[in-house]
Amino acid sequence: MSVSETPPPRRAERWAARASLFAATLAVLLPLVHGGVEGVLLLAAAVAGLALTAAALWWALTRRGPARWAAALLAIATPAAVIVLFAVTLWWALVLSLALWAAAVWAGRYALRSTRTRTTHQREHRTRPPLRPFILMNPSSGGGKVARFGLREKAERLGARVVLLDPEQHQDVTALARAAVADGADLLGVAGGDGTQALVAAVAAAHGLPFLVIAAGTRNHFAMDLGLDRADPAACLDALTNGVELRVDLGFAGGHAFVNNASFGAYAAVVQSPAYRDDKIGTILELLPELLTRQRGPRLTAHADDTTLAAPQAVLVSNNPYRTGDPAGLGRRERLDSGRLGVLGITLDSAAEAAALLLSPQPDGLAVLTARDVVIDADRAEIEVGLDGEALVLPTPVHCRIEHAALRVRVPKKRPRVSAAPPPLDWHRLRELAATVGRTAVVRHPRRPQATGERREP
Repeated sequence: MSVSETPPPRRAERWAARASLFAATLAVLLPLVHGGVEGVLLLAAAVAGLALTAAALWWALTRRGPARWAAALLAIATPAAVIVLFAVTLWWALVLSLALWAAAVWAGRYALRSTRTRTTHQREHRTRPPLRPFILMNPSSGGGKVARFGLREKAERLGARVVLLDPEQHQDVTALARAAVADGADLLGVAGGDGTQALVAAVAAAHGLPFLVIAAGTRNHFAMDLGLDRADPAACLDALTNGVELRVDLGFAGGHAFVNNASFGAYAAVVQSPAYRDDKIGTILELLPELLTRQRGPRLTAHADDTTLAAPQAVLVSNNPYRTGDPAGLGRRERLDSGRLGVLGITLDSAAEAAALLLSPQPDGLAVLTARDVVIDADRAEIEVGLDGEALVLPTPVHCRIEHAALRVRVPKKRPRVSAAPPPLDWHRLRELAATVGRTAVVRHPRRPQATGERREP
């Protein structure tokens, strides 16, 4: 995605910054002024309740039996009690304060539009339509989207050769894609989950062929960040006749490609369990206590360029960074062509650290980095890896890297595209913007040319 210069703030955006700060100040002061000492105590109770809720969640995840259920009950009852306490004591002030916070957030986002880097849609390349496209389809993916949306029939009408994977037996997807290339395919496509897409994408990138993504999986994260219509997978096939190409990055972990992310530690160990596919929640609750308390699993060390993370419980390495500064953008990547890996590392060893994760603006237990190369080492010869949701076991150390613009993704020319997520609230920048004084440019008229022989006044 191409990036342009940041334009100067306009008058309306400066006033929006002032309005945001004013509304936020009122939202904080209203309960305190109205309630007096009682309001101060309620605010302290709210902060303590948030910390206690985070601690209770930690206890619920790291314990079993009655202790887990007691902690879960505490995690539910604490915020409920704080809300009831505010509602009974300062109900109208609470409602008005929440409305002021909403106004402050809206005005702040509007004001910060001028200060964020303008991100445009990724550059599109016009190429000829493929003559011999080859598409693999998983009929069981996404709850049967292949049949429900008539993907095979539409693809064949558009001239594609379609191979349906057999859900009853394991098939080598990479071998099928390579055989299609040897047979003359000039495009490789996948209607399935992100893990299957990554396998075929690696073959397409290795042979310099365009790659077609059909959003027929359950979550379709890669399709979402490409701006494809996840609600209508059949629309992705329009790229065969009326499409353009995007050049996107491709991640690799130990030689295995990933389009979204590679996870190490707790989550990677959970997805290895045979019971995970049929009972995700039950498997997570069963395995997390030992994983989070380090009674089970490897002791990891992550090296991201010049930064080292010692003993994190979980590390997520992504093909381009995920947004982390604002809940509105969580799980989204603004770019797929930055040439940088995103790194998220979590290190928590107590309920106090879990509480700090929610209360502190820069918690020690959370590392957010970008890097070109990441090396995951461990105290054992092999470690579990979740690669785009697929379970693998790889020898250590695992070297993660990114190949810039390695993948030619063919997408429909007409598609929803990626809607820009709102800018994260930066109160320091809002204060700077609110203090900015607009300047009126002085218009200078060009000097009249001096006639020959005209006397110049001193």
